[in-house]
Amino acid sequence: MKKTFSLICFICIFGVSAQDFDTAKLDHYLDTLETHDKAMFSLAITENGEAIYQKSIGFADVENTQKANKDTQYRIGSISKVFTSTMIFQLIDEGKLSLDTSLATYYPKVKNAKKITISMLLSHRSGIHNFTNTPEYIQYMTQAKTKAEMVKLIEKLDSDFKPDSRANYSNTGYVLLGYILEDISKDSYANQLQQRIATKLNLTKTFYGGPITVANNQAKSYKPYVQGWSPETVTDMSIPHGAGAIVSTPTELAKFLTSLLTGKLVSADSLAKMQELNEGIGRGLFKFPFYDKTAYGHNGGIDGFSSLVGYFTDDGLAFALTANGMNYGVNDLTIGILSIVFGRKFEIPDFDQKAIELPETDLVKYEGEFASQAIALKITIKVKKGQLTAQATGQAPFNLTPYSNSEFRFEDAGLIILFAANGEKVDYSTFQLKQAGGDFKFTRE
Repeated sequence: MKKTFSLICFICIFGVSAQDFDTAKLDHYLDTLETHDKAMFSLAITENGEAIYQKSIGFADVENTQKANKDTQYRIGSISKVFTSTMIFQLIDEGKLSLDTSLATYYPKVKNAKKITISMLLSHRSGIHNFTNTPEYIQYMTQAKTKAEMVKLIEKLDSDFKPDSRANYSNTGYVLLGYILEDISKDSYANQLQQRIATKLNLTKTFYGGPITVANNQAKSYKPYVQGWSPETVTDMSIPHGAGAIVSTPTELAKFLTSLLTGKLVSADSLAKMQELNEGIGRGLFKFPFYDKTAYGHNGGIDGFSSLVGYFTDDGLAFALTANGMNYGVNDLTIGILSIVFGRKFEIPDFDQKAIELPETDLVKYEGEFASQAIALKITIKVKKGQLTAQATGQAPFNLTPYSNSEFRFEDAGLIILFAANGEKVDYSTFQLKQAGGDFKFTRE
């Protein structure tokens, strides 16, 4: 649900079997993250439907020091969209709906409803504005709203573009899909989720969320605060509905996605339609490359929760991460986990190193426009109000924090810029950019 961004992500080609991976190293990686308050999450990895790794770090409830465990339930945010899409395709398989059905059949007052199809809603091509991006969203996100109230809000939204002319991620479309599921079934989304998926797969800890109940092993969410964690805002789950209201565990998410992608929940034709990409977006699924491998899945974020689930079809391997506090890049965390699982060389970060301060008279020496022969990307480094910043081609600028006179980091994206140095002498004309396993040389133009 919450807006996320990917700054610079480089993944190379590599392949190894996940069998007999170094679990001790993965334990050490996760323990290091926990020791330094970098993250609180649960992780599950399964192969051919069987769990090969499970571990939780951090607290489900920080205030009462209640530790998370493998059965702790987390809000999964936009991974809910995979469940919603699955149930919509089940309706299609049952002949109760089609990809070409017009939105006007159910919600004619939504702008361009006659031109918008179920397929466009599924693939974020409807043009309906994303309601979570409106200024007023933060004013009502914690308040319960009825379906009628939400529909009225959606009907007032403008259209961002002509339907099917392009793609733009929108939670609005999946809220409407959840409502359409209810309209056709004449039942609640929560009940349909249980009947169509949870009961079939014996998912006992996957359900439509409500108020967080710590006593039932449900995690609260947090944001980093000084040295520790501060409680995050709590969205009322009547708001995200089919776009982000489900609660689950990583083990059950892995089981769900494995079942979906091995044909246990929808027909082969429907599964192919879910995986079909247009401008990089499927109908409820995304495609994630990892070296020579490919996973299908989805990520999610709501309040302080972050989540990611993927299934590597050729390996029969699923991974699921559900977090309730992150002070480290999710992408970088995932690359580290999967690198260990697939035998990729990976160095566990040294979090004991502390940031330092450099005077502006020194910072200006790093300024310039840098290019790489390895990738078609330029990075401009500039001092703004005493802060060293970097800006990649076509992207927003971001702050660089110095850890030495040659090393700068942008922690949110797990990015390191390392200038060439010989002792204390720095070569300001060239640096290595390291992120997500990539290592690229940049030279000042």
